[in-house]
Amino acid sequence: MTDSSDFKETVKQQADIVRIVGDYVKLKKTGAQNYCGLCPFHNEKTPSFSVHATRQFYHCFGCGVSGDVFSFVQKVENITFPEAVRAVAQKLGIALPKVIYSSPAEAKEAQLRRALLDAHERACAFFQEYLKRPEGAHAREYLVGRGLNEDVIKTFRIGYAPDSGFVLRDRMKGQFEEDTLRESGLFSWKDEGGRQAADRRPRETSAQRSVLSSQQNPASPVESRQVPDSAAVAEGRTPTADARGPVFYSKFRNRVMFPIANEAGRVIAFTGRTLSADEKAGPKYLNSPETAIYSKSRLLFNLDQAKEAIRKLDYAILVEGQMDCISVFAAGFHNVIASSGTAFTELQARLLGRFTKNVVVNFDPDTAGAKATERTLGLLVEEEFQVKVLSLEAGFDPDLFIRRKGKEAYAGALKNSQKYFDYLIERARAQFPVRSADGKVKAVNYLLPHIQRVPSRIVRDELAREMAQKLGIDSSVLRQELKHAAANRSTATLKAAADVQITDAEKILIRALASATEMQTSEGHLSARDGAEEEFDPARQAQFALKSEGLHLGVAAESLIEVLLGSEATHVTDLPLRDGDRSLLASILMKDDEELTAERLEGAVRALRRIQLRRKLERVQRELQVACGQQTGRLQALLEEKMRLKRALMDPALAGEGPTARPA
Repeated sequence: MTDSSDFKETVKQQADIVRIVGDYVKLKKTGAQNYCGLCPFHNEKTPSFSVHATRQFYHCFGCGVSGDVFSFVQKVENITFPEAVRAVAQKLGIALPKVIYSSPAEAKEAQLRRALLDAHERACAFFQEYLKRPEGAHAREYLVGRGLNEDVIKTFRIGYAPDSGFVLRDRMKGQFEEDTLRESGLFSWKDEGGRQAADRRPRETSAQRSVLSSQQNPASPVESRQVPDSAAVAEGRTPTADARGPVFYSKFRNRVMFPIANEAGRVIAFTGRTLSADEKAGPKYLNSPETAIYSKSRLLFNLDQAKEAIRKLDYAILVEGQMDCISVFAAGFHNVIASSGTAFTELQARLLGRFTKNVVVNFDPDTAGAKATERTLGLLVEEEFQVKVLSLEAGFDPDLFIRRKGKEAYAGALKNSQKYFDYLIERARAQFPVRSADGKVKAVNYLLPHIQRVPSRIVRDELAREMAQKLGIDSSVLRQELKHAAANRSTATLKAAADVQITDAEKILIRALASATEMQTSEGHLSARDGAEEEFDPARQAQFALKSEGLHLGVAAESLIEVLLGSEATHVTDLPLRDGDRSLLASILMKDDEELTAERLEGAVRALRRIQLRRKLERVQRELQVACGQQTGRLQALLEEKMRLKRALMDPALAGEGPTARPA
């Protein structure tokens, strides 16, 4: 899929990369034009991800990724480049042009993603509609019993899936292609002649289905061949959508439906809570399968509504399930998010880290919840979160606690949350009585893996001291155990890009060449030399010196300079660079706080001349060693070349005492 270059440039000119990136990464201003935060593309403990406000690009000094606003959105959202262009345009309120695709496969992929988003939006509206109908009376009673009023139900777009396998199907099959319905996760399928495995057969008769379908979609009456006869139902044969094709029916039936939205607020999946006590009803909570638009491990429930409150308060409340999250949110704690059940992932931790590094974990106090809390604490500690644990009374999850005791009591419990290691020590003491030596050993073995996860050695030592005191263990013994564990701990770190040793002169010339692109800084940043006859043009002067003398040949940044000299790209992110050179260029342009003056550029040219002369002199000296005692003529020529090079190195112009040649 490709958008017109004019549209792309229009969007890029209007986009503020700091604001766009700031929607995903918590940025802090670190210079006149630089902003810094934790990189969303790799696991890091200290911020190395930089965004340059004037140059409008980003670079991570940790993993080496860099690019413009489009490549950032493309990478962080895991979408195609044209989709990223359109996503940025939508954020800016720019009208979208007609889309042109580069290949049929690309068109099909993008079309499927859009169709799935549309299908989930329509399914959500369908479920909301049926919650208000007579069929939804039982669901409404359930929600009232859970303490949810109409405002909360509307805010979370909660709905009801009717006790029918065909109503939603009949409404949507005229609006979407079969492939879309198959990929949506909203329906179950079986081939003709197959058996239903885990899904309960719909109970309504063919006449009831016909009435239901005609009520919700009068423009598309049910065809007679799509309605099985009562004999087929009585015989236990599965109702089919088409006797000659596969059968499909609604996956969610007789369930309260909780939509799951992505970070942008688009519905991408559902969780359905059953209202039936029938053993054939399936699991209590039924979740959408993973699709092209939904990945369970990459999403946090309610983040779309909570992210602004999380930023403002600088901490998040993390609970287990959707109902807990909704209840806490409805009580006024709008910085609450939920994992999916007890499965909290590293990807979710990194996602949360874009908005805050402070979190209060409030999982259920039962055994499963305690284990989930420990796993979650480990992930969060490794990501350098400041973690507290909110432990409620036995038998109370956040939802029940708020309904029984009120939001003031929850606020009080929240205020008294424990530091995560205090929580773990209490868990250790409860599981392993430390009055005996055996209990102390088990408690230490339980706690040591948690200490090992702490990145800071200073913090680890302090935790060990505290643990020794509370467990009644000699601190020196415990420190020795910790030291032994740390010795076995893997300290290998992944370096995505090797450091390139380049001189300051190369960096200055690269900055000068890059100023020819649209990445050029404001006029005030480039100053003319006093008495200059014309405005200082760093790119023109650098190009003249490098092209005429070949000063960049053989230096570390030769390949990057060659591309800058030969390219006509209007934006530095459009340059045809290798990954290493792109990372190098980004790192240089991010650190351009020094003013790029004519004197500084001329000094860089002189420095490269000196480097080239020294290299030639070294080469001549090596040749002299070989030529010694051989041809007199060759030896004499080398000696003369050596003297010439030495005199050139003593030239006042190279020492900064004379003018440097400038382009005519």
